[in-house]
Amino acid sequence: MITYDEDQTIGENLETIKVKLAGTSFDAIIIENPLTYPFSDTIVGIAHQRIDIGLALTNMFNVPVVARTTVDRDGLAAAINHKKDYLSWHLDYYGQYKDKRNYGQEAMLTIGNGFFGLRGAYVEARADQNNYPGMYVAGLYNQNTTNINGRDVTNEDLVNLPNAQYMSFGIDNSNPFKIRRSDIRDSYRSLNLKTGALTTTMMINLATGHQLMVKATKVADMQHWHRFVVRYEVTPLNFAANMQIYAEIDGRVMNQNVERYAEFDQRHTTVTSLSAATDHAELSGQTKNSNIQFAIADRLLSDDTDTIKNTVASNSTAAIRQTLNIDVVPQHTYTFDKVVALFTSRESQAAQLEQLALDELQETTFDQILTDNQRFFARAWQQSDIIIDGDLTSQKLTRVNIFHLFVAAHALQSGQLDASVGARGLHGEAYRGHVFWDEMFVMPFYVSHYPELARQLLLYRYKRLPAARQYAASEGYQGAMFPWQSASKGDEQSQFVHLNPLTQKFEPDNSRRQRHVSLAVAYNVWLYFHQTGDRDFMTHYGLEMLLSIAQFWLSIAQPTADGQHYTISGVMGPDEFHEEYPNSDHPGLTNNAYTNLMVAWLFTTIQQLSDHTDATILKTVSQKIHFGQQDYQTMTKIAQQLKLDINENGIIGQFEGYFNLPTLDFDAYRKKYGDISRLDRILKSEGKTPDAYQVAKQADALMIYYNFNPTTVTTLLNQMGYPLPDQALTHNLEFYLARTTHGSTLSRVVYAALTKMEGNMDQSWKLFRQALFSDYYDIQGGTTAEGIHLGVMGATLEIETRFYGGVSFLGDQITVTPHLPKQWQQLTFTQLFRGTAIHFEITHHQLIIDADHDLTMTVLDHPTQIHAHQPLQINY
Repeated sequence: MITYDEDQTIGENLETIKVKLAGTSFDAIIIENPLTYPFSDTIVGIAHQRIDIGLALTNMFNVPVVARTTVDRDGLAAAINHKKDYLSWHLDYYGQYKDKRNYGQEAMLTIGNGFFGLRGAYVEARADQNNYPGMYVAGLYNQNTTNINGRDVTNEDLVNLPNAQYMSFGIDNSNPFKIRRSDIRDSYRSLNLKTGALTTTMMINLATGHQLMVKATKVADMQHWHRFVVRYEVTPLNFAANMQIYAEIDGRVMNQNVERYAEFDQRHTTVTSLSAATDHAELSGQTKNSNIQFAIADRLLSDDTDTIKNTVASNSTAAIRQTLNIDVVPQHTYTFDKVVALFTSRESQAAQLEQLALDELQETTFDQILTDNQRFFARAWQQSDIIIDGDLTSQKLTRVNIFHLFVAAHALQSGQLDASVGARGLHGEAYRGHVFWDEMFVMPFYVSHYPELARQLLLYRYKRLPAARQYAASEGYQGAMFPWQSASKGDEQSQFVHLNPLTQKFEPDNSRRQRHVSLAVAYNVWLYFHQTGDRDFMTHYGLEMLLSIAQFWLSIAQPTADGQHYTISGVMGPDEFHEEYPNSDHPGLTNNAYTNLMVAWLFTTIQQLSDHTDATILKTVSQKIHFGQQDYQTMTKIAQQLKLDINENGIIGQFEGYFNLPTLDFDAYRKKYGDISRLDRILKSEGKTPDAYQVAKQADALMIYYNFNPTTVTTLLNQMGYPLPDQALTHNLEFYLARTTHGSTLSRVVYAALTKMEGNMDQSWKLFRQALFSDYYDIQGGTTAEGIHLGVMGATLEIETRFYGGVSFLGDQITVTPHLPKQWQQLTFTQLFRGTAIHFEITHHQLIIDADHDLTMTVLDHPTQIHAHQPLQINY
């Protein structure tokens, strides 16, 4: 028995519990005498404050926490099992938070369906320092130009659309209730991953003495992706009165989620019309410069009152409000539903938007949408769930990550939306909603579970091939050069310069030189074809993309003076700390190892594909883009002669000249600054530059090992004339881990994979957990506030299945070589390979494999035949 110390803070009490239970093994924690609440049975009062100690202790000890009252009622085993199941399917937050911490929780609680994303803000909130109720539609961008310090700067942003989730209440004709800490006694937010429903419950004590419970539930329709619904439940606890229920569509919004963008013109929309009739309202508008039109309509429903008779509408120039009056009595719950529909001219006929939105509202109810979502998610989780036994928190966060991959892209598989997935999903405005190479980290999940969706993401790139060709030509190259940052048209959205907020001076921004984004596109094309066998895609799109990208690299690769090698200059690798050589007037680097290895892989892969492609098809595509026989021959030569910088110990130099740079005393910098993940900024504040040191933001030279099986990398290196000694990966890992700050969320997940490959499971587990928790704990210093990190979410799933589960589709044959973390008891998942669904159940000593078609795979280094619908059990 551990008791609370009322003289200690909540944090001090938790630390005491942690110390007392250190080294103790237990399966659950029981809380005596918790406070009584409708949303949680583990809330306690400590030092005149309340905390859901169940959430805190589960995060700390990774076990369920149950109340004594629940144990007495249901029995210990039932109480524990119920709580385990609940925790594995819910993301909960208790209490009120402010600033970036609340912004971050809103991002994590975002709901959506791939057409739109709806941040998990309080429905009563308006945009301010603590709350940001953003709504975004996939691919809906606008460009604004702002004069900053005498320079015109143009940015293209994913647009924050009018706030249609707003609902609030008033008492006796008071103004709408606002989110204020002083009025809210308790707040509990819960995202149900089985239904996609986000529920927020508040216990409110107003200064007037009125007490009430308000519960808001938001659901994004996963089937009919133009609509969402808000259920607003109000329970007066100690009063009878005339209440007002307010519902708004507020067009007075701006893009304000990212503080550092505040100097730019962030007003992207104009409202063109407002209308209301009885129980529904409609707002139409358009973006300022891209001229995308949109219509948003809502309809109020209630079984507790006549919404048509008792609702009045009013509007300003850019917002429309519906006010419903109702007489209420104590201890009765009143329910109001707001169904919202949204259409844009990107996917629908512009002249019909308003009518389409109004029609979508008819015969649609909260219960119908929720029921449809339950059916959808039952199928979706059966198809794509990753089940982890023995690790409660990893299970929850794995499902959170999968859920957000649904939110970011589900509707795209319809083929009606010309869009892709941004690095921050549809969850916030960081990176202005642009598309980066992060596609490469989510593609394996989509290909393995929703290949049609993966196909649509690739078609987004294909439709922008002309822009990629134009970009290459503008830089003096041939072929297709995809931009580092892509948005609506596929032109480069990276800035040439960026404003240093400390000096108020413009400095060069060389990030556009991360030409390896084109190699990520090529990798995604290959991965999709390799895993699906979709020859129709390759015939009409994929082969043209690969050859066009190859043309670019053929034109940028140049022979050395002695004719023995080829070299690629003026590029950056994934490590953004290095943009150019110290004291150089020429941006970019020479012979970035990752870039050169990927180019060699691309050229080799195209040769292999051409050998297995119908000659007529190959000729047709080659002629279409003027890819001649000489180009094929040159590819073979370059693939064998691209230059790398490898030292006598077998360390792959990140780029040519890397070994000439001095090292840094990381321990000294940690002692002085603490967090050095953004050591580039620290160095610049000292008048130095990271370009001048052996320091990396993330995996770069070794990134190739994440993309492919080790044998593929070894073959590439041998082909290029660089055979590495034994234990080369081990030595390279030691070298680069000592020089990497993990300033990108992608860094830890890549190194988690590499350290597992090298056999260091303890280090791999540590890095994996940090990556898995990165948005949940917002370890990047508040960046989750501006949107989740979709790439790392997708990559953690790849670590679980490919690296820990050991299931790889990357070779000529499926291979299975599991190595589960000791913290897990069993890992279960299903994936698709060329039309066959393969189910895996993996423990530390046993494998069960089932498939719906016959196939052969290599299991634990042995060729193994799997017969359809006949589970094969293998002990090892």
